[in-house]
Amino acid sequence: MPKLYADLNPPPRILMGPGPVDADPRVLNAMSMPLLGQFDPCFTGYMNEVMDLYRQVFKTKNHWAILVDGTARSATEACLSSVIEPGDTVLVPIFGRFGHLMKEISERAGGEVVTIETDWGTVFPQERIIAAIAEHRPKVVPLVHGDTSTTMAQPMDAVGPACRDHGALLYVDATATLGGMDVDVDGWHIDAVSAGLQKCMSGPPGSAPATFNERVVEVVERRKHVEEGIRPEGFEAGAGPTITSNYLDLPQLIGYWSTERLNHHTEATSMLYAARECARLALGEGLQARFERHRLTSRAMVAGLTAMGLELYGDLAHKMDNVTGVVIPEGVDGHAVRAAMLDDFGIEIGTSFGPLHGRVWRIGTMGYTCRKENALKCLGALEATLLQQGFKLPAGQGVAQALAVYREAEM
Repeated sequence: MPKLYADLNPPPRILMGPGPVDADPRVLNAMSMPLLGQFDPCFTGYMNEVMDLYRQVFKTKNHWAILVDGTARSATEACLSSVIEPGDTVLVPIFGRFGHLMKEISERAGGEVVTIETDWGTVFPQERIIAAIAEHRPKVVPLVHGDTSTTMAQPMDAVGPACRDHGALLYVDATATLGGMDVDVDGWHIDAVSAGLQKCMSGPPGSAPATFNERVVEVVERRKHVEEGIRPEGFEAGAGPTITSNYLDLPQLIGYWSTERLNHHTEATSMLYAARECARLALGEGLQARFERHRLTSRAMVAGLTAMGLELYGDLAHKMDNVTGVVIPEGVDGHAVRAAMLDDFGIEIGTSFGPLHGRVWRIGTMGYTCRKENALKCLGALEATLLQQGFKLPAGQGVAQALAVYREAEM
């Protein structure tokens, strides 16, 4: 007899780590809609709607605003591996774990990578990045907007113009900020940017929105090679080297999302429904209202955690609006606290990576999870758990001070 296991019945959780977070029920409902063939006119109409919706979310007039099937990293890799040719100079500013990821992907694509680094918990003065661009004259500058490993958000409004001045392309990883903090693609002169659904966009992991301008298209089209079997008669390949990944080949993805509808892969139908609903809900709420909701909850969490006598991590002037780092108090078992919050209250908060592992908790207030009741429940659960661990704190003050922030905003 086959071993079938029980029906799926996940325990109820409030996901308040750095992502993934709870998906909006309306997104999950959209995913339950019937499947369509990938070239059904109704479905290709949905593809066109997705492009239009994400142009608005990204604040861009770019024609190309597409989905890459895969988690957020798939779009990062599609953008970088399609643009970077072997031997290209790539400048990577690193202020957390995901800067190291940009370095690795760029090296795998054959780039000659130059890095600049700053301490975790801080960000770069933009002048330092601009000086490095002038010094090294890179082809590409991959830059993380919000790095959840450190909870810091990198200012970048001046970096894009500097890249234009020096002939570089600016790629931005906005996985942790799109839909929760301003990502002004055209205003900041970003050439390519990508994200995911599983954080502030209130969806599940598995689809990665990306947009890129004609400067990027010009670079990648010279590497266009269409696979045999779907190659149009008379097609002439680009003069540049073939992109090493077939699946994450940006020129072929462009062909699939164009009116040509190049049969590159089978679109992830239910994930496209999810991405469409994520964007529709974000725009329906209003981007500025959505950003303010995240800022307000961040202020409430900061007030509550501080009132509990906890130390916040990093440079608070550059803290992300959707995730808060908390220094684990001396003598407190950070893992045991996280386990008790999950077991006793059904609330998940995050640990951290690398030099911060075991030193910092990360509390996410992103997208659908970013609501007053969740913030207050998390603070109350954390207080009770810390008290059980023997950590002395002013009982009730965390929730009281967070609630005061909300009350003031409601006046």
